[in-house]
Amino acid sequence: MQSPLTIIQAQVITLEEATPTAEAVLVGGGRVLAVGGLEDVRAQTPRAEVLDHRDLLLTPGLADAHLHLVMYGASLSQLHLSGVRSVAQVQAQVAKRAANTPAGKWILGGGFLTSELGLDGYPTAADLDAVSPHHPVLLYSRDHHMVWVNSAALKLAGVTEGTPDPEGGHIVHPLGCLQENAQQLVTDVLPAPSRQEWMEHARAGANDLAGRGYVSAHTMAFEDIEAPRALQTLAARGELPLRVWACLPHERLAHARDLGLALNPGGLFQWGGVKFFADGALGSRTAWLHAPGFADGSGTGIALDSPELIYERGLQAIELGLTPVTHAIGDRANTEVLNVYGKLLPAAAARGIRLRIEHSQHLRPQDIARMQGMTSSLQPMHLLADGPMIRELLPHLRESSYACKSLRDAGAILAFGSDAPVATPDYRDNFRAAVTRRDEQGESIAPDEALTELEVLWAHTRGPALAAGWDDEGIIRPGARAAFTLWDRLGGDAKALLP
Repeated sequence: MQSPLTIIQAQVITLEEATPTAEAVLVGGGRVLAVGGLEDVRAQTPRAEVLDHRDLLLTPGLADAHLHLVMYGASLSQLHLSGVRSVAQVQAQVAKRAANTPAGKWILGGGFLTSELGLDGYPTAADLDAVSPHHPVLLYSRDHHMVWVNSAALKLAGVTEGTPDPEGGHIVHPLGCLQENAQQLVTDVLPAPSRQEWMEHARAGANDLAGRGYVSAHTMAFEDIEAPRALQTLAARGELPLRVWACLPHERLAHARDLGLALNPGGLFQWGGVKFFADGALGSRTAWLHAPGFADGSGTGIALDSPELIYERGLQAIELGLTPVTHAIGDRANTEVLNVYGKLLPAAAARGIRLRIEHSQHLRPQDIARMQGMTSSLQPMHLLADGPMIRELLPHLRESSYACKSLRDAGAILAFGSDAPVATPDYRDNFRAAVTRRDEQGESIAPDEALTELEVLWAHTRGPALAAGWDDEGIIRPGARAAFTLWDRLGGDAKALLP
């Protein structure tokens, strides 16, 4: 009969200040029972099974603190356009998919950056019509704050040259690209996936993440209501391979409150946050900026959820024990959110809630210190592709972009993620970007903001746990969740271990 207790022998990094390293961890019932020297742990439980990983590092389990888990699962079967360098390359991929797709069926994909397509402006519907006249096409920009569609998609959505911009959105002319809330004009006419398809997307995303070495994830709304429902179903069936902290879109807050939804700790799926969007993104020129704005003269971006709305509904979220979670990329967006959070702090502190800003990407130096005690949910890997755009569009903010070290030194809790499907959830890219501070062209961006590998590990483990209010994760000590990642070296190959 197999022992219910297991000893893991490895080079253990605990992230516990009192005992930062160890030789062995005793686990049982999904919890850490003891940590220490191998012989000491063996003496406590001489009949325990021993897993010998002495040549590997054992750390608290990896977490992705910001992604759209079910959307990512869906993207795995769509066109992947990350790294394309011309409209012709996009056309080639769309043409190939169209040749193998029944006429009239949608072609979906994403990952392109307008700055990498070699255009002075934006791509057009005509560019896609040339290779796919009989299939509606919808392609998300890498940041998912803009879509590029063809005429067949526009026709189904009823969008013409005379269609007015919706509030918080912009229709680019000549037609083809729709930014921010204007995306919904087309996405609202996409065929709705079946319940079974949602389950397949959720399973694909969760299994992919677990296969990369992750033990938990924070999923950030911006998805159909069926997405979290599918994750909850997997959890109820015992088929969810990682722990999920989920955000509710603020538009659904009143309905959720009426249904009695509140903080529900425990289990592998937990509602924990309420999501807001203060602005758009850098790549789509919709990040909300202080003057002078974008250096190419394209303006100061788009403000989305107003500070007044974030305050009002943020207070309602806190009353339910839920964390206000706000997307803010531009420096103006971060300033405005910090102003609101200053007013929410007393209520949040009274409930033990740590306020969160997602991305904290481009900051004024004077705003960094205001992040003390809050969660800064960063994705350093985006620096790899963003470097050229930062130099071209935001040269005045270059030294305070992705300000990892300054935020950490100011007392912010760093929680690293990928924003998948915006980027592949490859933790190695976060290690590379945060440690080297060099983009894909080899150019340096704010080198003084570099972190050590151990600091990156903390931001991918303990930081996300604290952001979610999970004191039992992201650390190896008695009582903690037995959820680990095994490494050949920090930032190298890794796999999840949940004994």
